[in-house]
Amino acid sequence: MSRKKIIAANWKMNKTSTEAKAFMQAFKTELGAFDGAEAVIVPSFVSIATVATEIAGAKNIQVGAQNVYWEKSGAFTAEISTDMLKDLGVTYVVIGHSERRQFFGETNETVNKRIKAALAAGLRPIFCIGETLTEREAGRLVEVITSQVKEGLANITGEEITELVLAYEPVWAIGTGKVATPEQAQEVHALIRKTLAEMYGEKLAGQLRIQYGGSVKAANAKELLHQEDIDGALVGGASLDPREFALIVKAAVK
Repeated sequence: MSRKKIIAANWKMNKTSTEAKAFMQAFKTELGAFDGAEAVIVPSFVSIATVATEIAGAKNIQVGAQNVYWEKSGAFTAEISTDMLKDLGVTYVVIGHSERRQFFGETNETVNKRIKAALAAGLRPIFCIGETLTEREAGRLVEVITSQVKEGLANITGEEITELVLAYEPVWAIGTGKVATPEQAQEVHALIRKTLAEMYGEKLAGQLRIQYGGSVKAANAKELLHQEDIDGALVGGASLDPREFALIVKAAVK
């Protein structure tokens, strides 16, 4: 089944609004016109408006957010609602990134709440899952991945998740320079799709896109993206350079 590749730039806590504007101008020049894939720029909250302005009218480039809260409004200091994001032109929202789980106490339960809120608001979640090195070496890979998928998508129907994207990010490969081999990545992506098929059926599982995240660079993007069940990349450090990120998007198009 043909699935449109999706390449997302997770800038994390990097780039001021001024730097974001300069990046976008350089990135659009490096990338040029393209088709057959989708690029998503995911800046910090303070740069979303800047990026949205820069991509106005650009084909196949969307803006995303790095998180969202599940309540519509209220006394939740420093949190961001779905309405706030939509008002800025956000299309995608990253949910459950390993850094949010590791440093800020997010759990499968809170990830599930965020996914439900995003879907209800018409936002497209990029739902992150992945194992630590300790979990992998202890032989718990299947257990960890399947529980994250099942608990993260608990009580969410197949009709609701048609716009959802999953992102497999082995925690041991994020920001470390280590990359899962294409075969390792494909093995876990196939496991994720099998789990989705058990939950929602083969047809829907075959339609959902699953990205790989973990030290993706222009040098390894093409080989990773050519694996059967890898439908894109969630890019961290390499997405901070406009030329490097443009090359990764181009690798998805070819």
